[in-house]
Amino acid sequence: MCIRDRYIAKRLLLVIPTLFGAAVLVFLLLRLIPGDICDMRLAGEGGLVDEETLNTCRIAMGLNKSLWLQFFDFIWGFIRFDLGISMWTGQPISHEIGLRFHLSLQVAIMATVASIIIAIPLGTISAIKQNTWIDYFVRAFSIAGIAIPSFWLGIIIILGLLITTQYFSGTPWMPPIQFVPIWEDPMHNLSQLLWPALATGYRYSAVATRMTRSTLLEVLREDYVRTARAKGLLEKVIINRHALKNAMLPVVTVIGIEFAFLMGGLVVTEQVFNLNGLGKLFVESVGNLDFTLTQALVMLVVTIFVFTNLIVDIFYAWLDPRIRYS
Repeated sequence: MCIRDRYIAKRLLLVIPTLFGAAVLVFLLLRLIPGDICDMRLAGEGGLVDEETLNTCRIAMGLNKSLWLQFFDFIWGFIRFDLGISMWTGQPISHEIGLRFHLSLQVAIMATVASIIIAIPLGTISAIKQNTWIDYFVRAFSIAGIAIPSFWLGIIIILGLLITTQYFSGTPWMPPIQFVPIWEDPMHNLSQLLWPALATGYRYSAVATRMTRSTLLEVLREDYVRTARAKGLLEKVIINRHALKNAMLPVVTVIGIEFAFLMGGLVVTEQVFNLNGLGKLFVESVGNLDFTLTQALVMLVVTIFVFTNLIVDIFYAWLDPRIRYS
């Protein structure tokens, strides 16, 4: 087994205690939330339910078991990839997540691609043209992206679409509400998800732009860059072949963390664009005291974070040969 394979195997083994620790935390924290899901589900608004009916509901959901047994059932189901049944809807959790996972994954990918397309060129140009009007413009552009919330930008985009289409065609247009997979109707799919991806991508590109600029400025001051210039290499070759690749290490880390966060953290953006994604499902599951669904969503997001960080670490060695697996 080569060094890289041993490194990957070691990192995969570290996934086990990470996921177990996350499982313990989410299990205990959910049990501290006040309220009874059976009371909420059966009583509704202001209604009353007798104790016998509540006990029957608790037995059916397994809430009458001790916390140790409930935790064991949770872990054993997760190991077998059996996420269980939603306490609120009564549907399999894999079905509930599957309905929304593709939408959230596509928005996260599109937002990440938009962030990369915006951040790396602008950050590179800003570093090369340091202290010029171009640099000032890019810095102002990135600061605005950090300061402007993505949901507010989403509202502006929707208003802009309504006003523009009303002005040019006489009929206001809004992105469609019903989600259709991209392989079934690409135009319908992109017309719905392009706008939230741009709003979110701009927000996260601001951080990556500033990171690209600062790290590239540091690399351009290194001795090997001055040596390359002294040998007469073209500035374009120095930037593309020597400087930019080494400056990408912290940028890749930021982009990887952002992608993992986008899978479950677009709660407000999904509300603005009326998207039925994982973020919205997260809020609904917590509000409904749906322990099983919330646990499954947290473990899904933690798993995405862990494997995203693993991919980023492996990518490091390709970007910088000085880094070795250990």
